[in-house]
Amino acid sequence: MHAIFDRLIVERGSKPKVLVVDDQAVNIRLVHDLFKDEYDIVMATNGEQAISQCDAQMPDIILLDVVMPGIDGYEVCRILKSKPNTKNIPIIFLTSKTEDAEEILGFQLGAADCIAKPINQLVLSARLKTHLILKLQTDALRSMALIDGLTGIANRRRFDEQLQIDWRQCIRQEQPMSILMIDVDYFKQYNDLYGHLKGDECLVQIAKILKSVTQRPIDLVARYGGEEFVCILPNTDLKGAVKLAEQMLTKTRTQAIPQNKTNENSIVTISIGVASTIGTHGRSVDSLLEAADTQLYEAKTNGRDRLSAIKI
Repeated sequence: MHAIFDRLIVERGSKPKVLVVDDQAVNIRLVHDLFKDEYDIVMATNGEQAISQCDAQMPDIILLDVVMPGIDGYEVCRILKSKPNTKNIPIIFLTSKTEDAEEILGFQLGAADCIAKPINQLVLSARLKTHLILKLQTDALRSMALIDGLTGIANRRRFDEQLQIDWRQCIRQEQPMSILMIDVDYFKQYNDLYGHLKGDECLVQIAKILKSVTQRPIDLVARYGGEEFVCILPNTDLKGAVKLAEQMLTKTRTQAIPQNKTNENSIVTISIGVASTIGTHGRSVDSLLEAADTQLYEAKTNGRDRLSAIKI
């Protein structure tokens, strides 16, 4: 089991993040001291903090006390399992309630495991590692299903899922959000001239260019379909989105991918539609996506190799 766990951690490139939720500081310190070298430990002392930490930190697993003032562990579990961005995080209940009915309730709410207090350190260590292995393996498989097979960036399914998550987050925080819709200019002619294999190589190059411009982990570049790409920019206003789009245009030109065998000066370019808004209740993210698509049409109509932008 240790070999499997070590391999998963190497592939992941970072320590698993464990959220410990307990209203008793001594219990949190115990877990922290036990696992601080193996895991990235995040802490919360009540249910409200636990929910907030999950949204902000996205832990890999949660060690959750049942009996807490205010929102108890059962209610925290119920809330987290009802939210799309946290429903797949495994939860291990740490509880002094050892009755069968209490354990059954925990599993009915979606818990992965229940461990009785006082905690046996060896039992906790073994079960924590077991559930983390399952979580990391599931994440790896899911990641493969959300990657575009040609370009290696996110696929349409991943984009659709992330768009809803980021939109809800921007609504909660009342922060701006921007979308870039990107299309490779005259790509049909490129395919006709060079063939589909070269066309695929061109799309791979464009994907690398777009990905290299977006530096923040929260930004997502995805293949939308065919020669179209899309970029989600959370917490980014119109000015910031336009700046990134300009960098994409410039870097694509600098790459100088030949577009015409008879004209050395003819290179592959892209057109970009930019739309930005403030996340507010009552507005659908579809309107933002449609606005970006309309701006892409404007950019292509006005000559291609350019961007068109709007704030809605």
